[in-house]
Amino acid sequence: MEPLLLEWAGLILRWLHVIAAMAWIGTSFYFIALDASLRARPGLPPGVAGEAWQVHGGGFYRMMKYTVAPPELPERLTWFKWEAYTTWLSGFFLMIAYYYWNAELLLVDPAVLDLSPMAAMITSLALLVAGYLVYEALCRSPLARRDAALALVGSLLVVLAAWLFSRIFSGRAAVFHLGA
Repeated sequence: MEPLLLEWAGLILRWLHVIAAMAWIGTSFYFIALDASLRARPGLPPGVAGEAWQVHGGGFYRMMKYTVAPPELPERLTWFKWEAYTTWLSGFFLMIAYYYWNAELLLVDPAVLDLSPMAAMITSLALLVAGYLVYEALCRSPLARRDAALALVGSLLVVLAAWLFSRIFSGRAAVFHLGA
């Protein structure tokens, strides 16, 4: 019964992950387009960097971007965060359901590196945390203000991570970790 439940859990988590990721990417593209369409004009409230007018489905929308939070927030505020949270959480649970639950089969390849399943899981989690910390450090460094240099360093780090993962995990797990 357990393999059947794991297959169903994996299927549901995989689709949830894909759909949430599409929503997250769509939201990101929307806000990139919105930021690009903002225009400053005289008479905007204090703290407003610009405004944009949009039309969709016969409705007209007036958007204003504040550089900092306004003095008073509305009672109902829409947060665009659940797309990202759902993508991250479903991906993490997918990793648990596939790679950690069956670590000896899917995470560890003794021909690559003979790790115990527990050591492989700890290594996996440590590398995920390390990747996050390196990303945060890059975003906070002076390099973050130089797009081309940041892209080059980021690309080199992705290649380094791919090489490192391929020396620790099974091939499939290495690719999965690179995506994570």
